[in-house]
Amino acid sequence: MAAHLVKRCTCLLREAARQAPAMAPVGRLRLAWVAHKTLTSSATSPISHLPGSLMEPVEKERASTPYIEKQVDHLIKKATRPEELLELLGGSHDLDSNQAAMVLIRLSHLLSEKPEDKGLLIQDAHFHQLLCLLNSQIASVWHGTLSKLLGSLYALGIPKASKELQSVEQEVRWRMRKLKYKHLAFLAESCATLSQEQHSQELLAELLTHLERRWTEIEDSHTLVTVMMKVGHLSEPLMNRLEDKHVLNRAQDITLPHLCSVLLAFARLNFHPDQEDQFFSLLGSELPGLEPALQVDLVWALCVLQQAREAELQAVLHPEFHIQFLGGKSQKDQNTFQKLLHINATALLEYPEYSGPLLPASAVAPGPSALDRKVTPLQKELQETLKGLLGSADKGSLEVATQYGWVLDAEVLLDSDGEFLPVRDFVAPHLAQPTGSQSPPPGSKRLAFLRWEFPNFNSRSKDLLGRFVLARRHIVAAGFLIVDVPFYEWLELKSEWQKGAYLKDKMRKAVAEELAK
Repeated sequence: MAAHLVKRCTCLLREAARQAPAMAPVGRLRLAWVAHKTLTSSATSPISHLPGSLMEPVEKERASTPYIEKQVDHLIKKATRPEELLELLGGSHDLDSNQAAMVLIRLSHLLSEKPEDKGLLIQDAHFHQLLCLLNSQIASVWHGTLSKLLGSLYALGIPKASKELQSVEQEVRWRMRKLKYKHLAFLAESCATLSQEQHSQELLAELLTHLERRWTEIEDSHTLVTVMMKVGHLSEPLMNRLEDKHVLNRAQDITLPHLCSVLLAFARLNFHPDQEDQFFSLLGSELPGLEPALQVDLVWALCVLQQAREAELQAVLHPEFHIQFLGGKSQKDQNTFQKLLHINATALLEYPEYSGPLLPASAVAPGPSALDRKVTPLQKELQETLKGLLGSADKGSLEVATQYGWVLDAEVLLDSDGEFLPVRDFVAPHLAQPTGSQSPPPGSKRLAFLRWEFPNFNSRSKDLLGRFVLARRHIVAAGFLIVDVPFYEWLELKSEWQKGAYLKDKMRKAVAEELAK
């Protein structure tokens, strides 16, 4: 406790000494008053970490203090440039700990669209002053603000060795028993999505343990759905408990929008509830009355979970329905149409008795945006290794956009002896506009290389998210043998020789498994 107090006092006094020479006498008096006030509050703040009744009056007083909207709060919320926020530290405003935290949260939001400016921000003197202020009064930051603050520091790229980041993480640990369930869920999501450092993953494990133990605290369907969406994929035990808490025990009270959110959460995680029939019967005949884009989302989710009925496929693939999404320019319309392609592929590949309708040939032809994606380091390395493995361009195709709405990293055709064939010379039913005319020779095998990046997996597992499970299923149903290239295996390969040998071995295994069936 004493060490914690000394650290706060030292930080504040160092800041006071740096600013004192430039201040007028009145300014020095003001600073001395502020320092005295802050040191006094800092001296009592470690009590907040003691158990028992000593803390209760402090917490009650803090909770009962009404939040008054001040001018500085308004300036923080309305700021559109980082400079406007940093100027608050050099002006006439005295920021308290919560306002300092709000500034950092706002900075994170503004810089999410300009990640290249984060490096400059971290070197700014005002930014360091802000961190120092926050660190000296971290114990007085409100619970809800603290939960957002940690994610903001991760997003800003604060170094893991930073004492300010470590201070916030430690404060989270101290308060973990007192934080609301929704705050724990928000913190867990931040640790999982915004930082992959070892120290944040250790904190994530602690948060998940509390979420698993305290799941009975969820009392309303909104919180239930939010927790499932944000952190359900991080813990299978938690997801199983939420399923019962899922939905099924609250079937009479849960609203249709919340039920839709639960279904989308299940699809995202490729989570199959134990009582599937009971859960999917809750939707009943509600789909036709929903907003069109939501109808597509839900039928797509049912396709992921292999629960779509023929009538539901027909409803969204009918020309009068899907025409509203053809040629859509907005990102939302394009995303919806991408899901229609996947639904169309499901009907075509997984429902042999499906009688139609299907999307027209002109609609399934990949557009320019199908391959307009940022190249990842893994993707670049894989392409370079494949080029060396193939030897000549006619022995394989890279970045193959299929009519099913999925893009293959590469495609090759092997004869019965395992030798590469000129893939473009042969009929390719997976392409909307095939180029070859010859039928593949008897015994030939068509292989698809699929690269799986870190975001394609459920957190803390090697299980693919629902979207990518659906992709893999479709490509297998289209007649391909799959060569999976997950990031965690590729990262172990150091030399070009190792990478080439890895792909050759993967190809041999895929063919051998097919022959063994």
